[in-house]
Amino acid sequence: GKLEKLRLYLTKKLLPCLEDRSKYHQEFASSTSFHGLHNIVQMQSRTRRVLWLLVVTGCLGIVVWQICSRFSYYFSWPTTTTMAVQYVENIKFPAVTFCNLNRFQAHAVSNLQIIFLLWNIVSGIAQKFTLEGEHSQDLNDFLLGNQNFSIKEFTRENGFYLNHSTLLECEFFGKTCHPEDFEHVFTEYGNCFTFNYNGLPARSVSLSGRGLRLLFDVQQEQFTDDPALGFTDAGITFVIHSPKEFPRFDGLGSLIPVGMHAHVAIRQLKSIIQEYPWGECKPDIKLQYQDIYSTNGCLQECKARYIQDWCGCLPFTLPGNGIECDVMKYYNCVYPAIHDIELKGLCAVGTHNSTCPAACEETHYPTTVTYSKFGGEKAINYISAKLKKSPEYIRKNLVLIDIKYSDLNYKIIQQQKALTVSELLADVGGQLGLFCGASMITIIELLEYIFTNFFWMCIFLLLKAPEMPQWNNPSQNQPTQIEKKRIQEC
Repeated sequence: GKLEKLRLYLTKKLLPCLEDRSKYHQEFASSTSFHGLHNIVQMQSRTRRVLWLLVVTGCLGIVVWQICSRFSYYFSWPTTTTMAVQYVENIKFPAVTFCNLNRFQAHAVSNLQIIFLLWNIVSGIAQKFTLEGEHSQDLNDFLLGNQNFSIKEFTRENGFYLNHSTLLECEFFGKTCHPEDFEHVFTEYGNCFTFNYNGLPARSVSLSGRGLRLLFDVQQEQFTDDPALGFTDAGITFVIHSPKEFPRFDGLGSLIPVGMHAHVAIRQLKSIIQEYPWGECKPDIKLQYQDIYSTNGCLQECKARYIQDWCGCLPFTLPGNGIECDVMKYYNCVYPAIHDIELKGLCAVGTHNSTCPAACEETHYPTTVTYSKFGGEKAINYISAKLKKSPEYIRKNLVLIDIKYSDLNYKIIQQQKALTVSELLADVGGQLGLFCGASMITIIELLEYIFTNFFWMCIFLLLKAPEMPQWNNPSQNQPTQIEKKRIQEC
């Protein structure tokens, strides 16, 4: 039948006889570029054959061990970290956000003492025990009587403001700047103001030792915070950040007390992290309300999404275009939602599988702050006459800040792959060449040899397969004596 015809075809056409196969093996061993095999086949001395067999086997074992080691190292995703200093002719100046440590005007707070507690609820700072303490009844009474109260508008109108009475001097690289050059932003300190924000043209510095010089009047008598809630300081706090990023304080801003002159030396530090699995960043993540990705911006948007889903409104301190939450929403929903997000870790930061992984590229501005007392006796008298303020007022209210680059360079800390694909191939090729004299051509020769023998083995198994039932005349399906002999040789 058909199976017998197939056997005859395989026997005659595709399966060489035993002598031809032995000749093929000998020719391969003699002509291959895999060093050492021809010595095993061609040597007349049995001792030398054994020695060459041991040498080839030993080298082959070393090659396998080395290649497995290199692949194991590669798939451990190793990295190296390099740091380089880049010198430039000019360097972009960062954004600087300033806030008054005392957030609200005294006359407004005297009428609304509970506003401190409300702001802490809005910013998520207040703890649960605070709400259940002595202010709980006053807060409930205020909420019932002021359901249309807007903490956002109250803060904008009665918080710290920036004009020519609070910003007495402003100079950037020898040019006068004005309050109009600052953008208003909301932070945990209420009204804050950012210099060199994203909407302004890029400002750059071409000489170290000069930068931004500011003279603030914090006006302690007009602005106050409740000491009972832990706000006992007076002065200016600021944070330096990228112009395309939202300022992040979280209690980490630099503080400058009144009556002091702060000298702030800044440096620019760029961090470049490899994407997963070498590093922890994910380059495909984009933010909806910021041009560049940052972990802080991602965290803010994550909280905004959860609160929007839970409460149907959006706190004005978070990015987004949702409906602003009223006071009752803040008290009954937003504050518990923020507490629940932090308790359950719903907006995690750091690793590649977290909600907000590390940024692939990030710019930091490490600062070194030194202080000196603001003005000597003659300077105080001169400033007092110039501003028409008493020396005592100047010591209690004025803050002078100098922010400048220490050098016109920036440091790059870059995470790099310790072993790339090309380096892995070069390493494997070097091991093969050193111990076996093998190349890519040798690999192809070996693959061809293995495939040929595998093909012959498959044919041999087919010829030895059990015979199918014979439905036709048996005499027509019997192989000849020559064919039987060829099968026996197989």
